[in-house]
Amino acid sequence: MDTRVKEACEYITSNINNKPKIALILGSGLGFLADKVNNARSIAYKDIPNFPYSTAPGHEGKLVFGELFGREVVVLNGRFHIYEGWNPSDIKLVIHTLKMIGVERILITNAAGAINTSYSPGDIILVKDIINLMFRNPLRGPNDNDMGPRFPDMLGAFDREWMEKLKNAEGLREGVYLAVTGPTYETPAEIRAFRKLGADLVGMSTVPELIVCAHVGIKALVLSCATNMAAGVLDQPLSHEEVVEVANMVKGRFTEIVQKALEVL
Repeated sequence: MDTRVKEACEYITSNINNKPKIALILGSGLGFLADKVNNARSIAYKDIPNFPYSTAPGHEGKLVFGELFGREVVVLNGRFHIYEGWNPSDIKLVIHTLKMIGVERILITNAAGAINTSYSPGDIILVKDIINLMFRNPLRGPNDNDMGPRFPDMLGAFDREWMEKLKNAEGLREGVYLAVTGPTYETPAEIRAFRKLGADLVGMSTVPELIVCAHVGIKALVLSCATNMAAGVLDQPLSHEEVVEVANMVKGRFTEIVQKALEVL
């Protein structure tokens, strides 16, 4: 085992009383879900040995252990982006640590730009596939054979059974998520190209975590909140403030879908 993962794992387990099998990663503007955790025990990322920490607005930067909608969970209130300067290997360390403390399933959320013109800001999308245009892979380098195979099959990146149970939730759409590095928003020409590639959404996260989950055998489900129309769809500039504002507007509906996702397990 990577000694950095071991040190992080030892610190976390020494500060908690339970080892939840379900994790949630909260995207931009979606941190309100962490406030719904009962009997919460929080650990700041900066206190965990070797752990990266969040610097993006709207990402508080802590692990929250407790009960959410009847399930024992660990919530990552704040994620890690390549545009912040973190390496994909830093994101791999986080997922490996979750694996070692006992996580078996993970619900990944994000805020994304809508490429599909049938979407509207505020729509919640069940991600059925991904396109990686970050051109960065967290598995690059020596492989840890104890964690997973050298060449993991990305068909196993999604928990299809979990998705099937959730996909009929009221108001839930489906789509393909395309990941770029950021932090600049995309150009209208890029959005037109992404649409031709088959993308419905574009964002700056999620894919590195999903790749590592496929590698280590954590079953994943991804929910995107379409917080804005992508560049060129509307004649208006993009801003992070709009992303957070729309995420706040759909708190109730997003909470209902996350609740159902946990209840159907």
